[in-house]
Amino acid sequence: MASTLPQLQFGRLRGVRAKLLRRYEHRPLVSCLAGLYSCRWGRYERSCTQPGDCCCNKLEGVSFALLVTSFCLTLVFLYFWGQAKNDYNDFDWFNFGNLGFWFPWSVVLLVIAAGFFTYITVLMLLAVCLLSEGQKLYLHWSHKIGILVSLTFSVVATAVLSDLWSKEWKTLLLSFQVTAPFLHVGGVLLVTVLAWPIALYFFRMNSRVRRGLIMGVYLSILSALYLVPLGLYSPCIKEDGSLGPAPALIGHRGAPMLAPENTLMSFQKAVEAGSHGLETDVTISVDGVPFLMHDHTLRRTTNIHQVFPNRTDTPAAMFTWAELESLNAGAWFLSHNPFGTAGSLGAEDRAQAGKQSVCTLQAFLQLAAQRDKLVIFDLYRPPRGHPYRDTWIQRTLEVIQNESSIQSSQVLWLPSDLRALVQEIDPELQQTSSSRLPLEELQSNHIVKLNLHYSSMSSELTSEFAAVNISTNLYVISQPWLYSLAWCTGVQSVTTNAPQLLNTMSSPLFLMSPDQYNLMWILTDLVSLVLIIIIFIFHWWRERGLAFCSGSKITQDNGTYSKFKTEMSDIWSVSSTNSQAEKTPSLATMTEH
Repeated sequence: MASTLPQLQFGRLRGVRAKLLRRYEHRPLVSCLAGLYSCRWGRYERSCTQPGDCCCNKLEGVSFALLVTSFCLTLVFLYFWGQAKNDYNDFDWFNFGNLGFWFPWSVVLLVIAAGFFTYITVLMLLAVCLLSEGQKLYLHWSHKIGILVSLTFSVVATAVLSDLWSKEWKTLLLSFQVTAPFLHVGGVLLVTVLAWPIALYFFRMNSRVRRGLIMGVYLSILSALYLVPLGLYSPCIKEDGSLGPAPALIGHRGAPMLAPENTLMSFQKAVEAGSHGLETDVTISVDGVPFLMHDHTLRRTTNIHQVFPNRTDTPAAMFTWAELESLNAGAWFLSHNPFGTAGSLGAEDRAQAGKQSVCTLQAFLQLAAQRDKLVIFDLYRPPRGHPYRDTWIQRTLEVIQNESSIQSSQVLWLPSDLRALVQEIDPELQQTSSSRLPLEELQSNHIVKLNLHYSSMSSELTSEFAAVNISTNLYVISQPWLYSLAWCTGVQSVTTNAPQLLNTMSSPLFLMSPDQYNLMWILTDLVSLVLIIIIFIFHWWRERGLAFCSGSKITQDNGTYSKFKTEMSDIWSVSSTNSQAEKTPSLATMTEH
């Protein structure tokens, strides 16, 4: 008996090793995965790959390649469109101008993109899980059609948006300055997880060409991901204590998420939200009253189709002030809900918003003067045949100087027409340029502020202009990640649709020192590398002595498993005999008693 105990213990250790080597099929799990991927619910048959086999035939290989391509393209488009959220309002109004009716196309496009990406991602997960279980891939024809539809949608949508809205690619590039560190971690995690099925098939393939191809592609992607941080630049990776003050907020047409744009209510809400300045658009009525209107017609933001149905396409400047005053400039905000925020307004605010009218420049300047706010505005020249076609700038200056109590130093004068004349008439105005001109020209025009689109964001540019006392304002920034980037870049102010949101930010969303970031990405790469090595070693150790199974029967190369099974049978036979021998005297004794 003493000699059999060590054998029994050794046999148990061998049993543990056998369990580690054994490849379990997880029949219910595999059946479910194959049912979802191949739609073979009632007639599922195991289809394990044999040693040296590929994971699928040529047709299924093409289908899997299309699946991977579709996954990449839908991911790129979803990320692209998700980062373009800052400009959704512009996109929807662009479509309104072309189609003639309002619809939240941006949100619909986002939902469709998210739906296709979710569908493709599920198929990818199913395929990876089946590969990890050593199963052959058979994609159902309905999924193949779904993949082609998803692929077509991503390609067409990307091409159309690139043609109509190419500037959004600059937004995408800017977003990497905030998201790239986290995308790097996510990418490394994904490639690390894929090491499991890749190692499985690498050690099972007999073809050196296939093995070399798989390993070459995998290592190339892995190396690229590991080294990406070396080429990464972000202004939000900076030394501790070097972050400047938060950019001042200028309400874009007021606070258009809380009230109808370019109305007194909107500007009041912007002031309440903590805006340092107010931005608007000015045109002049046919009888010489400057008023606030962004569009060249009144269709979008008034009820002109009800009051003047035959003049919906007439330029806004060709109406008298009495006609403009009779229009409602707030009801559209409640019915169209352009930012999806009208529903959050209280009953009192909704009632007030619905009664807003077209606002005059004089009323706007008075509000800014009372609240001590800066103002900046685009000034539209009236169309041909307008009485103030050639004197629109002088008329606007009259309102600033004689018809309002605002100080000229509170006005950021943006129009570039007749700038020298304006500077001569009122030298206290803060001359502002919307063009990135050479420094010498900016200084000769007495420019003190640049008003640029946010796609021009650059730390070097901001520093260069700040060195000659020219501050920078970026428009229109409404998303926290863009505001964070502008903050880290060092700009002095931003024009925003969401002052109530950005004013609550106490620090950028992403901010870390170079040492912290280097530690983060190096640790990520090292942990990933260690895990991948462990995964490959494990598969090598398991596959070197275990031929791939077919069904639930396990066969071991060189008879190792058969020998182990025979030894275990002998050990358990001896153990059983001794145990029976020990029990027999006890039974005999009981019989005697």
